[in-house]
Amino acid sequence: MMVNNADWLLNLNYIDFIRDVGGCFSVNNMLRAECFKQRMEKGLSFLEFNYMPMQSYDFYYLFKNYGCNMQFGGNDQWSNMLGGTELIRRKLGKDAHAMTITLLLNSEGKKMGKTAKGAVWLDPNKTSPFDFYQYWRNVEDADVMKCIRMLTFLPLEQIDAMADWKDAKLNEAKEILAYELTKLVHGEEEANKAQAAAKALFVGGSDDANMPTTEISADKLTDGKIGILNLMVACGLAHSNKQARLLVEQGGVLVNDEKVPSAQFAVTEEQLKEGVKIRKGKKVFHKAVLA
Repeated sequence: MMVNNADWLLNLNYIDFIRDVGGCFSVNNMLRAECFKQRMEKGLSFLEFNYMPMQSYDFYYLFKNYGCNMQFGGNDQWSNMLGGTELIRRKLGKDAHAMTITLLLNSEGKKMGKTAKGAVWLDPNKTSPFDFYQYWRNVEDADVMKCIRMLTFLPLEQIDAMADWKDAKLNEAKEILAYELTKLVHGEEEANKAQAAAKALFVGGSDDANMPTTEISADKLTDGKIGILNLMVACGLAHSNKQARLLVEQGGVLVNDEKVPSAQFAVTEEQLKEGVKIRKGKKVFHKAVLA
């Protein structure tokens, strides 16, 4: 079953909650939890401090109303999950269980999640199959084999044979990782398209048929042009004009393989009719066309 915890959390009465649930939590025990220890050094907000009781109540509600007696989560949630089992024991006198799963960390020890910079989404409307492929094609060398082992269904014998690959062979391993994961999430056809588009762009071809594309409506143009900053925001290559300006000033934006000289640069309606290729940095490509 898939349920929405907003159905029971949004209507909570704060006074009732701190009386009925808050009384089950020891502040001393909470501060001994690793998740709070780490935050105490940087500053722990009252909002963050309430996360354990709220998540614990979540588990309690699911146990009581849906018979859910086990919670799975990343190992960074261990203390919060134990809080839930303890709340269930104290309120209902019954046992519940928690099981953690190892987080996928990069070579710097940082988790690869939605709150991390450059995270990818399974939804093709948020991360296109091409961008999804490119993300895995560009993982750090130190992370390639770990990702292949954890995320693909390739035979272990095949993975073991790749363990000593270096240099050009390591790039081949990255392509295998990117293809296998894109096929798993978006299907074989999209994986083939993404792979073909990547090879066309990086091996010197000119086929951009499978490149992520944004249609620009005529009402976004002023005097037959659209500024590069507005164009980048419209294409999702920057969150704001300020961010786009910074990228341009750093020399990290190219239009049709030519470096954008300044933030005042504009793309014409005629160029958009033919399709404009935008490159952000070395690895992010996008195409803009007139709708």
